[in-house]
Amino acid sequence: MKGRGQVKRVTRETSVEVDFKLEGAGTYRIETTVPFFDHMLSLFAKHGFFDLTVQAHGDTEVDFHHLVEDVGISMGEALVQALGGKEGICRFGSATVPMIDALASVHLDLSRRAHLVFDAVLAKEKVGGFDLELVEEFLRAFSSHGGIDLHVNLHYGSNSHHAVEAVFKALARALDSATQKDRRVKGVLSTKGKL
Repeated sequence: MKGRGQVKRVTRETSVEVDFKLEGAGTYRIETTVPFFDHMLSLFAKHGFFDLTVQAHGDTEVDFHHLVEDVGISMGEALVQALGGKEGICRFGSATVPMIDALASVHLDLSRRAHLVFDAVLAKEKVGGFDLELVEEFLRAFSSHGGIDLHVNLHYGSNSHHAVEAVFKALARALDSATQKDRRVKGVLSTKGKL
């Protein structure tokens, strides 16, 4: 496993640079021009013990959609780089995280069979100026480009900020678990011999 991925993505709508180190100390430098999104990516890095740098800007005067999606794409591609051939990793990860009134669970498989199940009803449509429908868009892009079978369940939560925070923390913990080495795994954890 390489352990680190670096991606630069430039389109007519956005410019994104990501440096994603899996075995880190939880250090981060996040600058997307979208404060709530910065907050979520920062706590994702901290609680997953990833070293993560994200620098991004784009056509946020239209809305935040292009920027959030392209960060998800870039982070997924950086994850693929970091995982290399996936030799020796646990592959599966699960975490359930409480956040005051909210409880979220994330289960994932780094199988290359990208799929997202997003079972979450949020009490509000926005936090500050951030459209909460973009949480699902970020997760879909991250899953698709990271080759992750990703299942996200928000069990409950009356405060939407707390609910989304629980989701990102659970994602971090589950991904950290899935990317850990298991000395019992020879090659990759699959009867196919390949992921």
